[in-house]
Amino acid sequence: MRTSKYITTSCIISNNTVSKDQQQLFRNNGEHDAAAFFLSVYQHFGFNYPKFYKMDNLSKLGWLAAEVLLKDFDKGLYKNDQVGILMANSNSSLDADLRYFESISEVPSPALFVYTLPNIVIGEICIRHGFKGENAFFIQEQFDTDFIAKQVNYLFDQDILQCCICGWVDVLSTEYKAGLFLIEKEQKEGSSTFSKANLDHLFNQKA
Repeated sequence: MRTSKYITTSCIISNNTVSKDQQQLFRNNGEHDAAAFFLSVYQHFGFNYPKFYKMDNLSKLGWLAAEVLLKDFDKGLYKNDQVGILMANSNSSLDADLRYFESISEVPSPALFVYTLPNIVIGEICIRHGFKGENAFFIQEQFDTDFIAKQVNYLFDQDILQCCICGWVDVLSTEYKAGLFLIEKEQKEGSSTFSKANLDHLFNQKA
């Protein structure tokens, strides 16, 4: 049975900028290194999660986007297994893979090896928030909003999920972009209908 769904919140991190619901929250033009920019975001918002410092860049980016996205989210509305995560990118875990490969010439780094799978970012977010619903990470040439919309629709229409975080998280060297969207069945102030067109519009907003 097809159900109504809404994009209730969005977060875009790219070009040294953090935006939520199409409103710029933070910009740091002084950092050209991805890791340094991610740290500046973490410090600006006053997050306190020591494990952040151990994460690879892909997990840091996804974790930060999820923290901003979920700042005013009431987790009490859902059971843990009713909230799922669907993500995609084009570079998989290549950023961490290359760093791990470089470490092999001396002593292979277990700390880097842990992050040589792209879906680890989903695990970091689930651990942080206690989510236990369906999750998947897809590798795509570019953000395929039609594919993601179909996956989310299926999970909602089959009553597998009641809430879903979906979107794109990609990092390679100095290039990065995150676009996460919170999908719920209840319409809220400022929300938009969940559709491919609206995902495209929000994802491609100018920083």
